[in-house]
Amino acid sequence: MIGGLWRLPLLRLDVGALYGSLVGESEERVRRALRLAETVSPCVLWIDEVEKALAAGGHDGGTSQRVFGTVLTWMQEKTAPVFVVATANDVSALPPETLRRGRFDEIFFLDLPTEEERREIITVHLRKRGRRPEAFDVHRLARDCDGFVGAELEQVIVDAMYEAFAEERDITTGDIARAAARTVPLSTSQREVIEDLRTWLREGRAQSASFTEAELAAGHQVPVLEV
Repeated sequence: MIGGLWRLPLLRLDVGALYGSLVGESEERVRRALRLAETVSPCVLWIDEVEKALAAGGHDGGTSQRVFGTVLTWMQEKTAPVFVVATANDVSALPPETLRRGRFDEIFFLDLPTEEERREIITVHLRKRGRRPEAFDVHRLARDCDGFVGAELEQVIVDAMYEAFAEERDITTGDIARAAARTVPLSTSQREVIEDLRTWLREGRAQSASFTEAELAAGHQVPVLEV
């Protein structure tokens, strides 16, 4: 979404693909990837699930720490216009030096989608699969999928399409509703983890990037979602 808003190329840094079996190979790969980002700049560099890719570990001969250090040093010293954005499911797993100013200047907390946002996400994925959202009760589905994240909403539609195709017919609202009823969302299975993250936000450790249902009821506008 950032790349689209700024009209800049978006590069995804897959740190898992950077690791090699030879001594020094991983560090050279990450340096080569960062040089490529600088060559393409101005651009947005996205590191997905950064806590899994860069969190320090002690079971790989120090390779992860060296790769981690290479990325941090580059972030601190780079002069090329490369805007770095990272996503993480568990920020607490990151070493403290990652989060200081000059590397990641701001931390945002994105909560579960609101009902309005769930309607938008469902609409996007129906259109993506060649279906007219007007033919579905999107409002009902958004209510049925309370607590679902975007990936879970997409998978509910995919599961419903498999069921409908197996019966040689097109997908209906009922198919999606039944698929949702069979799904246990992360907000249920990982309730304690999510509440811990919300507590982390309430303690002032991050900026909120989400609208709450109460804010929507008060008349705030919902941003357009890109899924």
